[in-house]
Amino acid sequence: MPVSCPSHSPVMPSSAETPDPRTALLEGAAQAAISYLAEEDTRPVAPRPEALTALDALRAPLPEEPTSAKDVLHLLDTYGSPATVGKTGGRNFGFVNGGCLPAALAASWLVSTWDQNAAFFVQSPAAITMEEVALEWVRQLLGLPEETAGAVVTGATMANFTALAAARHALLERAGWNADDDGLFGAPPITVVVGAEAHASVAKTLGMLGMGRKRVVRVPVDGQGRMRADALPRLDERTILCLQAGNVNTGAFDPAAEICPIARAAGAWIHVDGAFGLWAAASPAYRWLTEGFEQADSWATDAHKWPNVGYDCGIAMVRDAAALRGAMSIQASYLALGDHREPSDYNPELSRRARGVELWAGLRSLGKKGMAEIVERTSRHAQRFADRLRAAGYEILNDVVVNQVLVSFGSAEKTLRTIARIQKDGTCWCGSTVWQGHTAMRISVSSWATSDDDVERSLAAMLRAAEG
Repeated sequence: MPVSCPSHSPVMPSSAETPDPRTALLEGAAQAAISYLAEEDTRPVAPRPEALTALDALRAPLPEEPTSAKDVLHLLDTYGSPATVGKTGGRNFGFVNGGCLPAALAASWLVSTWDQNAAFFVQSPAAITMEEVALEWVRQLLGLPEETAGAVVTGATMANFTALAAARHALLERAGWNADDDGLFGAPPITVVVGAEAHASVAKTLGMLGMGRKRVVRVPVDGQGRMRADALPRLDERTILCLQAGNVNTGAFDPAAEICPIARAAGAWIHVDGAFGLWAAASPAYRWLTEGFEQADSWATDAHKWPNVGYDCGIAMVRDAAALRGAMSIQASYLALGDHREPSDYNPELSRRARGVELWAGLRSLGKKGMAEIVERTSRHAQRFADRLRAAGYEILNDVVVNQVLVSFGSAEKTLRTIARIQKDGTCWCGSTVWQGHTAMRISVSSWATSDDDVERSLAAMLRAAEG
């Protein structure tokens, strides 16, 4: 017999009648995001001082009682949005920061909604499938060997870490040493060779891997920061040679076509740090800059730079899949896995965001022509900056080969004053650097959103600041 509910018992509405509290919250978040994007053309690139001061409102102690999600969202938008650095528009030229393509942004929202752990196929068939497809697209765009395996990680630092861990594993295995089981105490020595202007993330990676930030052989570079092939030390089968595709200051590329055959003949492992520069291979007009890099053994790059996928998304590619898997694989009794490729065996993370979905979405939206167009258009913008600033009497310190420009406004003091004025003005944002003894402003044009108008507005602000 069915039991009737007591008359005083509340009657719960059906699920169809019950509004999901998440719906209104997500609609509010969407509206806040849409409003934020609508203001990108008028908002200063650097946050105003009062917006930074207002952040103190978020420094309250953790409350005893819960806060409604609606109120949390209000706090985020009220205090967080004004204190952000403008990256969604086209006038942020600092740190080689790309923007975020609309398709990748939308995919990021969906990825957060899915809440997938992209470690194993059984946990997210969709995420792992799209990651595999995206990695193959990357391999093709960069012109890498067919047997190359890949990993989607957080950024170029972790991509360098992943690839160089595979290099360490492979070289020590050749020498009869199992670094994964026995560690590095007593291991045969590995020599690491880098250019004198190798990126700081390579040094950090070497430190994390136990190979030493300073225990490297530095090769002299030329006047553009390119490794000199005529200054290479002796290389052998226990050498890791780190090349650079896209100097972070000048955009210059090491002469891989000249160096790689020498290194391969010696049995050295060749690694390429190409956070943004490797993507030049996607452009018929700039592909020549990457000639020879396909001969390497591993490559590290960022998808949140030129591909404009959004943060965070780095990519490690390794020619020897067994070396990558040997350095990164994980085993445990509860990991009863199938025959499918498991991302957890190819990257440092176990729990990981399904960032490969955003990579897939961004690249699918661009296609081959769109990816080439980003490289070519941003490089044209960089050349425009260089030409106008040079014509105004200021010194361009580098050969502008891709999207990087170094400009001196005179003395170090004047250059730094000019940069400070530009940053305070808010029309655009550029940072300072010291390169080969020269203090300079670095202009990194990396965003799909940068238009001709953005360049003209930014040039006007730069010239005002320099003349002030």
